[in-house]
This record gives sequence, structure tokens and C-alpha cells, in this order.
Amino acid sequence: MSRIAICAPSTPITRDVAERVGALAAAEFPELTLQFHPQCFVQEGHFAGSDEVRLKALLDCANDPAFDAVWFAKGGYGANRIAARAIEAMSDEAQDKTFLGYSDCGYLLAALYRGRIGHPVHGPMPVDIRRQGGDEAIRRALGWLAGDAGGLEPSLDETPSVAFNLMTLAMLCGTELMPKLGEHVVMVEEVAEHLYAVDRLFFHVTQHLRGVAGIRLGRVSDVPENDRPFGCGAQDIARDWCERAGIPFLGTADIGHDAANKIVPFGLARTPARS
Repeated sequence: MSRIAICAPSTPITRDVAERVGALAAAEFPELTLQFHPQCFVQEGHFAGSDEVRLKALLDCANDPAFDAVWFAKGGYGANRIAARAIEAMSDEAQDKTFLGYSDCGYLLAALYRGRIGHPVHGPMPVDIRRQGGDEAIRRALGWLAGDAGGLEPSLDETPSVAFNLMTLAMLCGTELMPKLGEHVVMVEEVAEHLYAVDRLFFHVTQHLRGVAGIRLGRVSDVPENDRPFGCGAQDIARDWCERAGIPFLGTADIGHDAANKIVPFGLARTPARS
């Protein structure tokens, strides 16, 4: 039996999300036990509670020996505000845990990877059940937590990899949370940004990623319409900035802000050890 704690380091979820995810897990993954921290439903302005409330909930989950994994409920914005303090306060009990999420929770995944704490993993979150086809995203995450590698990003090989939202990675660069990514494949995806902003983000991140094994581009979705065409697509942007920085452009990755978002363990691909 694997025990999964769920907290919201950024923004809150609603109780219907928890109920739907819990029902799916109970029906199809009886080997998993899910526990939603009450903090998941707290709302204070934009956030799922104050910084102190979100930090405490994260540490409650990470430092509790009763849990095998911590699943982040939702992204949005806010994880960066507590990440450094969380890393400092994590106990030995966090060391063998899986931490699963994406988008804004990439700040925490990066900080965990930098601190060599636990096993950070890019993958679907409970809130994704609200997407079209979201049940499949939840099945992919729960299946992986139960030991099924079928939901992994298909390009993974013997080269260590990481995956980030492009904006999140850009904000990480140069900070105390940024891990060393030399000789890693770096996968990025983006949502709801103009193509000129995607170009600007690639200009920035490629300056900080020299020495990586290469970059893969996930889906760039929900691109707002600009007052004039940018002139090239997201793959052309990624390829151009990789060429300028001397970074291999390795093609596409099956990740994004959608129900098809695949799983990318940080480092080398692995499935969680089952209790």
C-alpha cells in the first residue's frame, strides 16, 4: 500500500476536485491511499493560504513518515515564495519520498533536485481532472505512483532529464533554487503566452543552459492572438535560440498544460518503490 499526501503550495483546489480524484483512485487504484491536506481548500487572496500556511502544509506532508509521496494539487503562482524555506526545514523523512507536480510547482521540483531531496517528478496534478480528458491524466499519475511506467515521456533514455514550464524555468535561472543541469535533457512547455514572449523566454533560458545535453520542446498552447503575426512558430523559435547558444535542439516532448501531459522524473527515469 502506497500512501499519497496532497497539498497545495500555490493556489487552492475545490472540494469537488478532491472528491472526483478520490473516487477514481478508490475505484481503480485500491493499492493507493490518498489524503488531501485541509490546506488544499484554504483561500487567501490568490493563494491557498498565506505563505506560512502553505509552508506548514507542505512540511506536514514531506516530513510525515506515514506518507510515501507528496502530490501537489495545483499550480498557479506561489510555490517560489516558500521553496527555499521548505528545503531548509525538510527532515530525513522527506529523503525517499516522490514529489509530483508541474507548472508553478516546478520551483519546488527544482529546489528539491538542487538539494538532493527525494525524487522530484514532472507530471499531472489533481486539478487536471477538470480538463477535457482529465480522467486519463489522473490515471497516468496514479498509475505511475502505483509503479506503472506506461505514462513516462517516450523520449526518456539513459540521459538524465528534467521538465519545466518555460516561464517557470526562466524565473528560476540565476536564483538560489536553480539546480545544475549540465548534461541533462531539458524539456519545456508553455501556455497562454504570445510567441514574442516565448522568443524572449528562450533568449533568456538558453543563456543559462549552456552545457546541457539538449532541449526538447513540449506543447506551446493557447497562444494569444497578437496584433500582427510573429513570423515563425514555437519550434522555429526554440531551434533558433538553441543554435545561437550552441545547444542541441532534440525535437519535441509530449508534455504540456493539458490532459496528455506525460511524466518526467528528474534525473534518470524510475518508478516509485512500492510499499
